[in-house]
Amino acid sequence: MNDMVNSPNHYTAGGIETIDYIEAKELNFHLGNAVKYISRAKHKGSYIQDLEKAIWYISRAIEQETKK
Repeated sequence: MNDMVNSPNHYTAGGIETIDYIEAKELNFHLGNAVKYISRAKHKGSYIQDLEKAIWYISRAIEQETKK
């Protein structure tokens, strides 16, 4: 059964949950979300939209870095 709250199928595609990778690499919110959208894009049905969301989060990360 597909648990849409705790472990949807698209969360574990490829054998690892995206959250585990994000935490292991100690990514901040913006970069973690970019990785999330990239890694799940082909499994949710909105590939281009998810890649655009990833770009948006990466752009925000760059913007914040340039303000430091």
